[in-house]
Amino acid sequence: MKLVRYGEPGKETPGIINTSGKILDASGFGEDYDENFFANDGIARLTAWVNKNEHQLKSAVEGTRLGPPIRKPSKIICIGLNYTDHAKESNMTVPPEPVIFFKSTTAICGPDDKLIIPKNSQKTDWEVELAVVIGKKASYIEESQAAAHIAGYVLHNDYSERAFQLERSGQWVKGKSCDSFAPLGPWLATPDEFKDIDKLRLWLTVNGKMMQDGNTSNMVFKVPFLVHYLSQFMTLLPGDIISTGTPAGVGLGQKPNPIYLKPGDVIELGIDGLGMSRQVAVAWK
Repeated sequence: MKLVRYGEPGKETPGIINTSGKILDASGFGEDYDENFFANDGIARLTAWVNKNEHQLKSAVEGTRLGPPIRKPSKIICIGLNYTDHAKESNMTVPPEPVIFFKSTTAICGPDDKLIIPKNSQKTDWEVELAVVIGKKASYIEESQAAAHIAGYVLHNDYSERAFQLERSGQWVKGKSCDSFAPLGPWLATPDEFKDIDKLRLWLTVNGKMMQDGNTSNMVFKVPFLVHYLSQFMTLLPGDIISTGTPAGVGLGQKPNPIYLKPGDVIELGIDGLGMSRQVAVAWK
């Protein structure tokens, strides 16, 4: 199943994408896709409801804005340097354990919303990432239990302001949390939509030029381990997002000189089975 939320920012309507690719209004189900929905077996209940009512669900207006497919997750947890090629281009060693940092939930926006280059930014960068959505409260779980705690997956562009991140006391969260720095979607796809989550192509272009072209098979720490690992340090709540890292090709790693985003740039990205998103960069006002 593919879950979407559509409409004006802050007023999104829950929906689903049917097998024909149409967005159908699921507001009649009576719940948004938030912590309570996931905690109470929402996907299974929604699936049963859709199977019963799909023939009478209205289609969304073509071209309607898509919002983030999850409403107000409690946290976004990100994994740094989780692809060997990205660690190399960043002049950093592959870590013996996952590098963890947070991203503010106020950075969340829709998949095709504008990228706002922050005030005083000179080094806004891109990072295509596979993000995991938690479906069941997880605390001190084993790696073998991880799959039962996953609601699905989403496409995420983990935008980063490198000067804020790396040059100002090394506080990564400062370079990750600016408004519009976490476009999610277009949809949340449930695990049954994938044959193998470890063999997904992920890519990103800037102004039509391919910058990142990787595969989740090259992740250092795989999804089940990450869910297990994080649960040893914090309780993962339903709806929480784990962003699993990016492959090589970020602006910071370009040779001979880094490349950073400027107003007017067009960023497009995608992952097998998770669709694609598109952001146009604009200056902060």
